[in-house]
Amino acid sequence: MERAVFAGGCFWCTEAVFNMLRGIVSAKPGYAGGTTENPTYEEVCAGIGGHAEAVEIEFDPAEISYRDLLTVFFASHDPTQLNGQGPDVGEQYRSAIFYINDAQKEGAQKYIDELKADGIQVVTQLEPFIAFYESEDYHKNYFEHSKTSGYSQKIIAPKVGKVQKQFQELLKENRKD
Repeated sequence: MERAVFAGGCFWCTEAVFNMLRGIVSAKPGYAGGTTENPTYEEVCAGIGGHAEAVEIEFDPAEISYRDLLTVFFASHDPTQLNGQGPDVGEQYRSAIFYINDAQKEGAQKYIDELKADGIQVVTQLEPFIAFYESEDYHKNYFEHSKTSGYSQKIIAPKVGKVQKQFQELLKENRKD
């Protein structure tokens, strides 16, 4: 198994998107890229410590490649929006890839360079992975538990639907959502 850490706005959205994909063993919401150890949601929202809402993914590279994860990541959020995604604004909602090894760093940089060559003004930060702190339990599997909430209906569901339509070949078998 391998790990990857992505920040693409609200971690509820990012977690929901990656949980649909085959080869994903787990997708955990949490915090990365800051200086505070064991930050709380309230601290991150207040900008204390500089963390981003992120998702730590454990995946089977025999079933899904890191390149596929990058493709879904960039398609499921706006990598041109600085410090925010849609209605979620602030450094904690920045677009970032926290690379764990040189292969991830090189793969992510190559993908970003390809997007830029296509004229996309990518602001996604490429940062070395230092630490990941899991979120509080009430954030875990938020979309699965709260599909009727306004945020789920207006923000998460459209992202999930887009990924389901665009990446059918990468979805887990028998997905009904």
